[in-house]
Order: sequence, then structure tokens, then C-alpha cells
Amino acid sequence: MSTAPQDSALTAPTRGFWAARDIPTALWLVLTVIAVLAHRSIPAPHWLMIHLLLLGAITHAILVWSQYFSFALLRSKATLTDRRHQNVRLALSNGGATLVFLGVPLGVWPLSLVGAALLIIAVGWHGLSLFRRARRSMPGRFGRVIRFYIVAAGMLVIGAGLGGWLAQGTDAPNLVLAHALLNVLGWIGIVVAGTVVTLWPTILRTRADEGAASGAARALPFLAAGVLVAAAGAAFDWLPLLGLGLAGYFAGLLFIGISLWRAARQKPPRTFAALSVGMALLWWAGCVAALLVGTIVSSIDGSGVRGLGPLVAQTVPFLVAGFAAQILPGALSYLIPVVLGGGPKPVRVGTAAFDRCGALRVATANAALVVCALPVSSLMRVAASVLYLVAMASFLWIMFVAMRAQRRAKAEGQTLGESHSEPIVPEGGQPPGRRAGQAVAGLLAVVLTVAVCAVIDPIGLGWGGQPSGDPDAAVQVVEVEAADMRFTPHVIEVPVGTRLVVELTNTDDEQVHDLVFANGTGGTRLAPGQTERIDVGVITADLDGWCSIIGHRQMGMTLTVIAVGAQEDAAGDTQDEGHDHVDTGDAGGMDMDATPGDGFQPYDAALPALPPADGPTTHQMTLTVEDTVTEVAPGVKQTLWTYNGTAPGPTLHGRVGDTFEVTLVNDATMGHSIDFHAGALAPDEPMRTIPPGESLTYTFTATRSGIWMYHCSTMPMTAHIANGMFGAVIIEPDDLPPVDRSYVLVQNEYYLGEHDGGEVDVDALAAEQPDLVTFNGYANQYDHAPLPAKTGERVRVWTLDAGPNRASSFHVVGGQFDTVWSEGRYLIDRAVDTGSQALALLPAQGGFVELVFPEAGHYPFVSHLMIDAERGAHGIFDVTD
Repeated sequence: MSTAPQDSALTAPTRGFWAARDIPTALWLVLTVIAVLAHRSIPAPHWLMIHLLLLGAITHAILVWSQYFSFALLRSKATLTDRRHQNVRLALSNGGATLVFLGVPLGVWPLSLVGAALLIIAVGWHGLSLFRRARRSMPGRFGRVIRFYIVAAGMLVIGAGLGGWLAQGTDAPNLVLAHALLNVLGWIGIVVAGTVVTLWPTILRTRADEGAASGAARALPFLAAGVLVAAAGAAFDWLPLLGLGLAGYFAGLLFIGISLWRAARQKPPRTFAALSVGMALLWWAGCVAALLVGTIVSSIDGSGVRGLGPLVAQTVPFLVAGFAAQILPGALSYLIPVVLGGGPKPVRVGTAAFDRCGALRVATANAALVVCALPVSSLMRVAASVLYLVAMASFLWIMFVAMRAQRRAKAEGQTLGESHSEPIVPEGGQPPGRRAGQAVAGLLAVVLTVAVCAVIDPIGLGWGGQPSGDPDAAVQVVEVEAADMRFTPHVIEVPVGTRLVVELTNTDDEQVHDLVFANGTGGTRLAPGQTERIDVGVITADLDGWCSIIGHRQMGMTLTVIAVGAQEDAAGDTQDEGHDHVDTGDAGGMDMDATPGDGFQPYDAALPALPPADGPTTHQMTLTVEDTVTEVAPGVKQTLWTYNGTAPGPTLHGRVGDTFEVTLVNDATMGHSIDFHAGALAPDEPMRTIPPGESLTYTFTATRSGIWMYHCSTMPMTAHIANGMFGAVIIEPDDLPPVDRSYVLVQNEYYLGEHDGGEVDVDALAAEQPDLVTFNGYANQYDHAPLPAKTGERVRVWTLDAGPNRASSFHVVGGQFDTVWSEGRYLIDRAVDTGSQALALLPAQGGFVELVFPEAGHYPFVSHLMIDAERGAHGIFDVTD
């Protein structure tokens, strides 16, 4: 006989209607699994994976089941109008989520904004309908639980509105955290908190604790105020307020947790539904506690929300995978058989099918999550992630099999009327011995996987791992932090004969780092917050280590291992031999007169005239940073870091008063940034370095005319500029007269690494010994693709020296300038009896010249620093009649 609390009896009319409305939940879950399979591991989930689960599957399930519970708890029936409105709300919600999933990755803000608006309408309408139903009904003992759903709906309205604003590309980590708190702890968390008050004892088939209703009433103000205060603390970058909000929220969880614990003591969880929900609640409380402790520590350290970023990045995946991803299948495993109904036997059949291998699945998933949370090797983390995914994704197949089995049982003679004479909650479940065996099997599967990974990669458990040296040598594990172009500690003392294992953590806010050693060992590139163990091997002599990312070593990011007890004359004899060479390339071996290959496409130097405008214009564009293998001279390729795939990047063109909204997206392998000389604003936020996979929006208003440089300002800045990260912004003076043709030429230098796809040679760069000097990124390209002009036409040539080091003296052989505009001033302006032969520019300076070609022919243009003209700063105007 069921002992479920009578006030929470989960009965409602038109069961089939509610079950059918939850079908999209399964579809969102399928898409989530696909997204996870496309990603590398659980500890670093993709934006799409998180939102498919939270915004897609869980939001849809909340809209369905909170309506269902409202009818059951308020003892009312759904009318035809109620069902029609529910269909419309679900359509709006799913349509809005779909638009968000399309708009954010594509960078189409109007699409994302419309999607957020549809979600706000659907959830706001949902909350209003619950409020009206509660006002019209006489609630029972647990009827006030509906208030949780109403408050949660308000949280999503605020969170979705903030998310819609952030979707335009605004880079504000504090607002992103506020958005996450409102949606995850507010919308999902408060709904779950209200639901488990009645659902948890019902799943356990026991009575609710006597203080459950009063505890829930006390908990709601703490939960709601906690979310709002925490979100405000995040938004205003005030950690004490964020910590206060998290503390209040955790207190609300404790109020509810007491009654849940008492119910579990009466009847411990045995079924998959109970085990899954129970583990989800533990991960939920644990993650909130971790965030609270981290916030307190960061407040003491004096860091802001940005300093809390690594902890948030590490905690959110487990809040999603441990809490959200487990609460949904756990609840559905109980609810779907009950709602499908059909009588006691079909319900028992369905529940038993949902419970199939339940203990195995729960044990495997949670043990795998624990492994992922530990500082293990990448191999172990990926293997554990696969086990987790298999255990969780199996729910989809089991759900299909269980629903089919229950429908078959109904068709074999069970009638809907019988369900009212028997307990709704069936006995179900498996024998205790079988459950225990399954749990042990799940734990053993994870342990065996870890053991296999430890054999393949012993460093994952700190056992050493390189075959070189004494396998029985003692192991010394040293924790090293990488931040601010330094390793801390940067000197490590290790007794000779000891195997050194470095546990490297990237604690930088923005930059990607790695650590390699002169003996050939090393790790992978780590994003901020990531950790990796590196087995350096048995130490026999002093050994150097450094960050291999271009320029970081030169800026002091080095580490030295001191072999304690080694003979002085043996220090470094073998461990650093042959590993410290930097290939500077062989510019002397290039044929500067060679013809480009068939795929050669010159950089378009033409500058179209600005269209007429009645007033200031807003220019919106996206600059995507990419690692691009590019030909920079005939037969010479380099891996450049580029904006939108070219060096120089796209030219921005406008007038004084125009606004430029530029979204920078980092799709490269290291941190990058952007600095627009055309805008005057504090560089702290818009010019900061962003790690791979992130974006920011840089907005500036052009208040002064000129040809301005933009470039990456990530240190070492010389390396980033020299490796392709530069471009021009042309802001025309108001009184600039029209011309017949206009061109843009940006001069830059290349310091070549290996010719077959190498990157900038920082040693040659430091010595200021360029291999190539080019106009628009390719040596002598306008010799092979001359710029056209006609006799008698007035030609304007905008010129920018992007450097990073060489000056320019722009000159047209056979031509004379009658107009020279340099750095905002005219040196001559349409002069008749005087002229100019060259436009002299230092790095980051620019201007324009104008001339009229007197007759047809070929007019070379060069930098009259002639050695640079011979290095590739050369082109031709092809003038015809």
C-alpha cells in the first residue's frame, strides 16, 4: 500500500495529454547527447551543450510538469482552454530556444533577441497562469509549492532578458555569471526545490516529513532572495554581495534538505528514479557550497568576479552534468509511468523497465563525474567522460523501451479505470542484492578504466610515466602556476635520480600557456583554469623549461630545474642539447622575382567611395581571429594569426561621428585581443586578451579623421603584429573632396620562421632583421597584379605603416604628389607649383597622397628605404589612356 502523502497525490485529468507534451524533452536530450559527442570532455562543455540541456530539455520539462503538478496539488482539472494555452506556450518556448541556438553561434543578434523574447512571453505567461490558478483554488497542505514555480518563472524572465542583451556580443563576465545564476539556480533550482518537497517522498513511497510544508515555506524567501542578491553581486562585481546571496540560497537548500533527509531515513532510495534524484540533489548542494567557499576566498584575496572565473568554469560543468542532467531522467523515470497509467500492472511494467540497470547507471555516472573532478590526466578525464555519457545517454533508449512495454501491457487488457482502485506508485524496483551488485559493477567499471589509463599514462595518478630513467626512482610532484608571463615557482630543486612530475595550472585570467622542457618532454596548451600533469623524467642534471607559445619565453616565461647533488661540470650536458634551436628561416634563399602560383589572389587594395549619409552611421562587423596558413611570397608560407583570414585584416571605413560595433571572436589556439587607434576609450575591458573560444564587443565612435591602425595588443605585442594581426581604419575628413580612384596600402614586416607554415621568428624580430617588407601582406604582389589607373585621373593612395618596427617612405617612381596629408594635417593641398616626392611615416602613422599620372605606362611604387623595397615593399601602377 502506498504511503505517499495524500496532499501530493499526483493525479490529474487527461494523462495522455501531459505525457505527449513531454515528447520534445526527449528530442532536446538527443540533441544534447549529439553536442556532447562533438565536444572533447565534460569538464569543458560547449555553450551549445549546456543550453540544449538547460534551455531546451529542462525548460520544456518544467513548463509541462509544473503545470501538471499545479492541477494535482490544487485539486483542479485542466480545461480545453488550459490545454490549448499549454500548447501555445510550449510552441513559443521551443521556437524561442531554437532561435537562440541559431542566433548566438551565427552572431545574428536580432535572431537571438527574438528568441529570448519568445521565451520571456512563454514563461511569463506560464507563471501568470499558475498565479491565477492558485488564486482561484483552495490549496491543500502542499498547495503553496506552486509559489516556487511562480517565483522561478520570474527568475527566467529576468535571466532571459539579460541573456538576450548579452547575445549581441557584449563581453561582460560579471553579467554572464548573473545570467547563469538567475537561470540555473533561479529558474531550474527553485522549481526543483519546490517539486522535490512532494515528489521525493512520493518516489520513495513514504510519508513526507511533518515539517516539509513549513520548511518549504521558510526556504522559498531564502532561495529567491539568495538568487537575486547573488545575481546583483555578480552584475555589480561585488563579491561580498555575491557571497551573501549564495549563503542565503544555501540556507534555503538546508531548510528543504532536512525534510528530504528525514524522508530518506524512513525509506532509503532504491529505484533508479530515487537514486538519480538523490545524487542530483547532492551535486546541487555541493556545487553551490563550492561557489560559496570560492567567493569567500576571492573576497579575502580582493579579486573581483573575473578572478572567480576559473572556479565558475570548473564548477558549472558539474552543476550541469551532476545536478541538471540527473534530476531530469530521475524525475521522468517516476512520472512517465504514472502519467501513462493504464492500471496497476501496466504502471508496474513501465516502472520496472525504467528501473532496468538503474543502480549500475547511477553508480557509473557519478563515479565517472568524481574522476572528472579530480586533477587527473586528460586521458583519464576523457575516458571517464565517455563512461558518464554512456550511462546517461542509455536513459533515452530505456525510456523508449519502457513506454513501449507499458503501452503493450495496457493493450493486453489493463483499463484506465483500474488505476483509481490501486496505489498510483507501484512497488517496482529490483532485489537489494541485484541493486548492490549493479552499483559495485558500475564502480568497478570506472576503477578499471582509471587503472587502464594509469597503465597507458601513469602520470595520471602521479606514478611517473616516461620509460627513460629508473622506473623505481622516487617521485617528486611540484605544483606550478602559469600567469602574467611567469611560472611560479620558476626554480625547482630536485635531488639527482628523482623523477619530477610537474602539476601545471594556468591561473592566468586570459592567456593560454604550456610548459615544455629541453629534454623533449612537455604538456599541452592550457586554457585559463585548466590543470595538467607533466612527467619530466628522472633528473640527472639541470634542465630548462619554458612556455612554447610565440613570444612568451622571450618575455620571461621560463623555469629552471636544479639537479641537487649533480657535479657542477655536468650540469645541462645532455638534457638541453639540441632542443633550444629556433629556426630563423633563410630569407636569402627566396627568389623575390618568382611568379606566384595558380592560386594567387592579391589583396584588394581598392577603397570604394562611402555611400551618401544623412548623419552618423553605425557600422557592425565581426572580426574572427584564426590561425591561417598563408603564402606571403612566392613559395613561402607562414602560419599567420589573422583577422578574418587575411593580413592585413579588413579595412574599416567611415566618417567622423560614425560608430563602429566590432565583435571579436577568438577561434585561434591562443589568447588574442584588438586595439583600435581610431577610438579613444579606456583599454582595460575592450582591449583585453580573450582566450580561445570566447568573444567580446568593442564599440567606439570616430571623433577624429585619419587612417588609423588596429592591431592585437596581447603581449608580446611585436610578435602578434609581426605575425599578421593588424589592419586599417579610415575615417574621412568632412571636407575630403572626391577622387577618381582610391587605394589603401598597409606596409608591414615579416620575420619568417620555418618556411613551410612556420610562425614569427621572435629572435629575428628582437634583432630587427626582417625577411620581408610588404604592402598589404604579400611581397611584390602588385608587381604581379598591378593597380589600374588612367591618365588624367586623380588617384588617392591611403598609406599606413603597421610596422611593427620599420619606418616607411612611400614614393611613386615617375610620379609627383600635389597633395600630401600626414597624421591629420595637409603638408600640401592640390598645389600647383610645388610638390612632394615621398610620404614619410613611422610605425603606426598614416596619411594619404594624391597624384595625376601624366601619361600611360608602368609607375612603380616603393618604400624608399630601398633595402625594404628589395625585401618586397614594391608594386606597380598600370596607367592606361
